[in-house]
Amino acid sequence: MRFQRAVTSALATVTLALAGLPSAHATNYPLKVQNCAYTLTFEKAPAAVATIGQAGTEMLYAMGLGDKVVGTSLWFHDVLPRFKEVNSKVPRLADNAPSFESLIGKRPALVVSQFEWMVGKEGVVGTREQFHDIGVWTYAMPSDCEGKDNLLGADGTRTTAYNPKALYKSVQQLAQIFNVEAKGEALVKDLQARANRAEEKMRAAKVKDLSVALWFSSADLTMDPYMAGQSGVAGYMMKSLGMRNVVTSNEEWPTVGWETIAKANPSVLVIARMDRRRFAADDYKKKLEFLKTDPVTKHMDAVKNDRVVIVDADALQGSIRMVDGLEQMVDAAMKLKATQP
Repeated sequence: MRFQRAVTSALATVTLALAGLPSAHATNYPLKVQNCAYTLTFEKAPAAVATIGQAGTEMLYAMGLGDKVVGTSLWFHDVLPRFKEVNSKVPRLADNAPSFESLIGKRPALVVSQFEWMVGKEGVVGTREQFHDIGVWTYAMPSDCEGKDNLLGADGTRTTAYNPKALYKSVQQLAQIFNVEAKGEALVKDLQARANRAEEKMRAAKVKDLSVALWFSSADLTMDPYMAGQSGVAGYMMKSLGMRNVVTSNEEWPTVGWETIAKANPSVLVIARMDRRRFAADDYKKKLEFLKTDPVTKHMDAVKNDRVVIVDADALQGSIRMVDGLEQMVDAAMKLKATQP
């Protein structure tokens, strides 16, 4: 009995000692983070964060950080259903670009921006220096600033092809900043596993000669459409699934004439669905109507044979929805395979 009590006492002492140690996944502050040519320093986890872009917003929600978010902006579509409750408690500062003043008014310690055209050298909201000078750090999503020149082309031009490691890096860095590294690692593993399954399913299907064009939007339906370039996020998605993108530009979303696309005659057309209404072509129903009635596009094989795939806009960008987009494109390819001889 005395031996058992001694063992029990010793175990209790060890347990208490371990409880006082930091977790293996705990962040050590002060923390320095390298982010797109800037060094950010955090003395502690930010108490409040504001977001510009749905990708960063849903990424924070996915790691259980909704209570830290004091304002959101730049939404392409409704929040994912599983985040609806937490999102309902967070003020929406703007559907599109917020003002600098509206962001600062929420007193965030950090602003997470999805695109450099929002917060960057020529940011429509402001420059990173403007925020940093008043003590507010800015975090730019690596998917938009690494291996990319955002001053070249309307939506930037890739200097190196997009790599999904940039997406995983943003999850891991934000998890580290907010001291939730275990949740970040779990999210990354889930995203990687789903992406791997989608790619394996596509390889196993052995769909032959699948060419694709991806239409994001158009400034006006009478103008050349914004299509997915070869080296951007959407271009990576197509390539990872063994699909051939008929657009060869390295711009993220180059404008390409419908005559050029029709001449390439892709097997499948992917169109972006969004609730955003900056342009008339943001409405996917108007995209479909245009494709079926325009004298050029209505003769394309993909249109005539109803091989048009609808994918959420943020699933075509560096967001946690990207794997949703991969899965949707694979499902569409499976249907196409069923029609092949």
